[in-house]
Amino acid sequence: MESKVKLFGHPIHPMLIVLPLGLLSAAVVFDIVYLITDEDAFSSVAFWNIAAGVVGGLGAAVFGAWDWFHIPSDTRAKRIGLLHGGGNVVVVVLFSLSWLLRLGQEGYEPGVLAYALSFGGLGLAAVTGWLGGELVDRLGVGVDQGANLNAPSSLSGLPATTEAVSSERPASPTAGDS
Repeated sequence: MESKVKLFGHPIHPMLIVLPLGLLSAAVVFDIVYLITDEDAFSSVAFWNIAAGVVGGLGAAVFGAWDWFHIPSDTRAKRIGLLHGGGNVVVVVLFSLSWLLRLGQEGYEPGVLAYALSFGGLGLAAVTGWLGGELVDRLGVGVDQGANLNAPSSLSGLPATTEAVSSERPASPTAGDS
């Protein structure tokens, strides 16, 4: 099933998820570094990573929801998509709550609950990320009809079923070949 919202021939949702997922993952890394070093700079960086990650996650969700609404009903893809999207809403809520708990603290220092929420959010994000991979790699959601290893560039305007013209030159004969 081909994605309904594209930019330069590629689905927008998978392009947008990379930044928030990276920011939220990095926030957990900075939380761990803060736990080890007790340097306020790391809790501050984690705080702002969470803020940007939540905003980015909400943006990615808009395009993911649009694609989900176009998956045919009564399919495994529709059910997996619901788990993927619903789980990611929970991820954003967990990180948002962690962010709110840090908001009034000196140096944005997280407490035990803030840590638990962000660590739990990252664990759930790993599961929902796997579900997203299941949607694309196993169920073909967001994949162009007829996609193949020799499909032309998405910028060409040609359908994926068209065989790409190779730009490689044939290998020249080596010495000793007849």
